[in-house]
Amino acid sequence: MAAFWAWFVAVGTIAFVIWCVWLISWASKQGPQNKQDEDLVGHKWDGDLEEWNNPAPKWWLYLYFITIAWAVGYMIVYPGIGAFDGVAGWSQQGQYEAEMQAAEARYEPIYARFAEMDFETLAKDPDANKLGKSLFAGYCTTCHGSDARGAAGYPNLTDNDWLWGKTEAAITTTIQQGRNSIMPNLSAALGGDAGIDNMVSYVQSLSGAVAADEAAMSAQPMFVALCSACHMADGSGNQLLGGPNLTDDVWLYGSSTDAIRTTIVQGRNGVMPAHGQLLGDKRTKILAAYVYSMSNAE
Repeated sequence: MAAFWAWFVAVGTIAFVIWCVWLISWASKQGPQNKQDEDLVGHKWDGDLEEWNNPAPKWWLYLYFITIAWAVGYMIVYPGIGAFDGVAGWSQQGQYEAEMQAAEARYEPIYARFAEMDFETLAKDPDANKLGKSLFAGYCTTCHGSDARGAAGYPNLTDNDWLWGKTEAAITTTIQQGRNSIMPNLSAALGGDAGIDNMVSYVQSLSGAVAADEAAMSAQPMFVALCSACHMADGSGNQLLGGPNLTDDVWLYGSSTDAIRTTIVQGRNGVMPAHGQLLGDKRTKILAAYVYSMSNAE
């Protein structure tokens, strides 16, 4: 924090506390003078509605001063006055690191035991899968859902359909380094609405969703020229590039005519964030094995 802002916060905080003390002290002395609790204060509304002199009890007033005293003590012990760190030396970064060290000391032996297992055995171990499920809930459910079935644009991890491959190396790389999938805009290359419509029909025909009529088949040469690098000439996909298989009726963004047309006209950009620094090698392996187990469950 810059020196100016540190002093600004410190002076503002102290001034506000002093103002609170003054305000409460001033307010406690206000009210009708020389009157007892059973006396009327002299205020009258609607001709016959009068107010008695009933001040708040002293213990109510004391609570305000106790609260202020607690606030002052808190700001002395913990950071709260500009750049002052507090006599306790607490910081959220320090607390985080202490908690992480405690967690590592507790769970590292467990992670180490599972990390020594081969991948296939680890994927079938109930205890490892229980731990993997916990990791999945903490890091993956936002995109893939609590049941791992994904949503539009987020892969279903239970259907045994893999964009980047299902080997230990492929899944581990996906988790640690993340992935970027780019589907370019092909509207200009297809030459207008007629070409786009034919390509949509051809893509749908690859999975058997529609019959491959003459109009659809007219787009095959363009598919080979524009799409085969990522999807292969037969539409079976290319896991080296994360190119989806278009023949298996598993769709990342939907199989409707509008969804496929939007993909072709506007393109897509899928991002899987890297989790390597968050998880480390051992937890990554446990999570990868759990993901593998979900799609290979009998």
